[in-house]
Amino acid sequence: MTTVIAFIVIFGALVFFHELGHFIFAKRAGILCREFAIGMGPKVFSYKKGETVYNIRLLPIGGYVRMAGEDPEMIEIKPGYRIGLLFNKEEIVTKIILNNKEKYPDCRIVEVEYADIEKDLIIKGYPDDDQENLQTFSIDPKAVIVENGVESQIAPLDRQFATKTLGQRFMAIFAGPMMNFVLAFVVFVLIALLQGVPTNEPKLGEITPDGAAKAAGLEEGDIVQSIDGSEISSWSDVVEIIRKNPNEKLEFSVIRNGEEMELFVTPDAKTVDGQKIGIIGVFSPVEKSPIQAVTAGAKETYFWTTQIFVMLGKLVTGQFSIDALSGPVGIYYSTDEVAKSGIFYLMKWAGILSINLGIMNLLPIPALDGGRLMFFVVEALRGKPIDRQKEGMVHFIGFALLMLLMLVVTWNDIQRFFLK
Repeated sequence: MTTVIAFIVIFGALVFFHELGHFIFAKRAGILCREFAIGMGPKVFSYKKGETVYNIRLLPIGGYVRMAGEDPEMIEIKPGYRIGLLFNKEEIVTKIILNNKEKYPDCRIVEVEYADIEKDLIIKGYPDDDQENLQTFSIDPKAVIVENGVESQIAPLDRQFATKTLGQRFMAIFAGPMMNFVLAFVVFVLIALLQGVPTNEPKLGEITPDGAAKAAGLEEGDIVQSIDGSEISSWSDVVEIIRKNPNEKLEFSVIRNGEEMELFVTPDAKTVDGQKIGIIGVFSPVEKSPIQAVTAGAKETYFWTTQIFVMLGKLVTGQFSIDALSGPVGIYYSTDEVAKSGIFYLMKWAGILSINLGIMNLLPIPALDGGRLMFFVVEALRGKPIDRQKEGMVHFIGFALLMLLMLVVTWNDIQRFFLK
């Protein structure tokens, strides 16, 4: 049960911050965001605030921000329709009722002659109480259309994704993967703040209760001056001598609370990659500094970013088999293993997954954010956008291929972890 909760929390956080990036920059550009959803499938929780409906859906396998103009959600109001209109005090239309008009006794029934709810924001028609005179009604930019009791806000052209500048559209899409890198950086900084940043001082860190250091009387904070007469200037020197002397008695000269002490320690032997090394049960010294934590967070983010790109390179060149790829099942299994090691390892795993999600989404593959960004680059080079129907077809094919890949990867995960 713990693994299930950890998986849902981690995966949910990655998707939430990814979609939050899209949402924030879309709102900054003035785009109408109809829905902010975490998960797929049936709704588990729904809440509307302002123009946006916030949903949590049953399957924790993704999410989306539904932007105006990005899907054919708006209903066309054609000549001949009999609709109901509700007005504000300034006689501006605030609601357009398509059916079940009897539920709105205060609405004005109008037979439509012409309607434009995107550009001019007007409806021309004949009211039931005056069939002789064609009247023009102005529509509020935030008016809603009501069909079967469900309200949908209209989307004037200036609130639609496609009408925004290339830069605004680019950032609205790029911000999703960008937020995954930001999330990873923040997670790594938090780990560094809570655990401390390893330093190279010749000072003993945490002492394990069952190690040779504890048995010999060494304590956390002891500053090592020399080992067996060899002068020590860094933590690396301490590690090197201990590793080279398994089961050999070593004389440690340390300073504790300003006093010099001599202690004898016999490193335990441990076999690593077929070679015996010495260990005494001491962690490296750490320093809890906000500035160092930020630096460590940046270094860790950079390191894992480069590592993932290296693995992608091996996949492209054939050095890495597709059978080694993991999907949600593989991630769940790995989360179960990492969770056994403690909260800090789980946090680090979440940071690595966040970077991985950011990089995967930036790949120039149709249906992913990177595929959309690629079309924006082409638009910038040719000076005009690619036909939306053609672009939509490319993304549809890309999505179908991605789903096929996901099925293959998931089946490989099931075979690898549960049918072996």
